[in-house]
Amino acid sequence: MEFPDDVHYTAEHEWLRLEDDGLVVVGITDYAQDQLGDIVFVQMPDVSDKELSKDEQLAEIESVKTVSEVYAPISGKVVKVNKDLVDGPEVINEDPYGYGWLVHMEPSGDDPTAGLMSADEYRALVSEGD
Repeated sequence: MEFPDDVHYTAEHEWLRLEDDGLVVVGITDYAQDQLGDIVFVQMPDVSDKELSKDEQLAEIESVKTVSEVYAPISGKVVKVNKDLVDGPEVINEDPYGYGWLVHMEPSGDDPTAGLMSADEYRALVSEGD
């Protein structure tokens, strides 16, 4: 199980990484993809000027086991979606922190990482559930 130090985590098993251009990349964690099993479909949000609130539904992921909502870890606008996931959703299982990213968001707040967990904090959270 991977817990990269360069990303921040939510208790709902999303991750985000701050990019040099000020955008935030969002995906689901290695733990989340492992719990879901084989991912077969991803319903992506639209790129729009609509402001999403933190914890608002961002996407939906369907696996052979279940359907799960993905929530926005920050408030902001979706400025790019990973269109490669439409034809290859299994990439999330293979590379959740790399090619399996979901969206790029433009954060609306000053510090998009406020209130999120570090890798060590997230590792402790998921190890409690085992």
